[in-house]
Amino acid sequence: MGILNVTPDSFSDGGEFTSLDRAIAQAQQMVKAGADLIDIGGESTRPQAAPVSLEEELQRVIPVIQALRQGSAAIATPISIDTTKAAVAQAAVAAGANLVNDVSGGTYDAAMLPTVAQLGVPIVLMHLRGTPQTMQQLTDYDDVVGDIIHVLQARAHAAIAAGITPGNIILDPGIGFAKTYEQNLDILRHIPRLRALGYPLLIGPSRKRFIGDILNQPDPQQRVWGTAAACCAAIAHHADILRVHDVAEMADVCRVADAIWRA
Repeated sequence: MGILNVTPDSFSDGGEFTSLDRAIAQAQQMVKAGADLIDIGGESTRPQAAPVSLEEELQRVIPVIQALRQGSAAIATPISIDTTKAAVAQAAVAAGANLVNDVSGGTYDAAMLPTVAQLGVPIVLMHLRGTPQTMQQLTDYDDVVGDIIHVLQARAHAAIAAGITPGNIILDPGIGFAKTYEQNLDILRHIPRLRALGYPLLIGPSRKRFIGDILNQPDPQQRVWGTAAACCAAIAHHADILRVHDVAEMADVCRVADAIWRA
């Protein structure tokens, strides 16, 4: 899953793809590099990120999705809409998106799960505590992996109760969201416990701060090969989707890691 942030304030690529032309070019480049999904987001969820209005988020993402589904810029690759707002999810699917990626696990907007059920598309439900403004103060867990399992199982049950079919549910433990350095490593070590829930698992380690801490690398864009190591760990433990910025490099990493551990 290639990340396309059409935001001015994302933690590692904010402002790079805010124009329509640059966003389209980046999506096409990621597809050429081997992306199986393109995840388009119009609201940053980095720590301390400011909320974005519904109108602003729609203005950022819908023209990009429309352009990637129509005319000479069109791509056939599935598109994911990264949003916590049901109205954005609905508009994005109407414009041509194929699935919804909700970092709140459907908790920020009570209409999200019923809306996705009505749309009949898959949804990624991520584990998160608090909001981008508060999440880094909410990292006290007795058992971080056990807590994530409990919450994700409850969110999956809520999705099913709202009418979403089990086959349309994907889970994400939320690396970097209300998690410390050591907790992020614990998640990567214990992916099989999460996989035991029986749903496809998305892992998003790309350029995250815990990799920078390990490498003593403050620049997120210089964390490519640290990200590669995290992706290898995820593949070895049978994660299903990797959400990454550096598609060309990670596509090679994934192919070799798949050949070793998943063939």
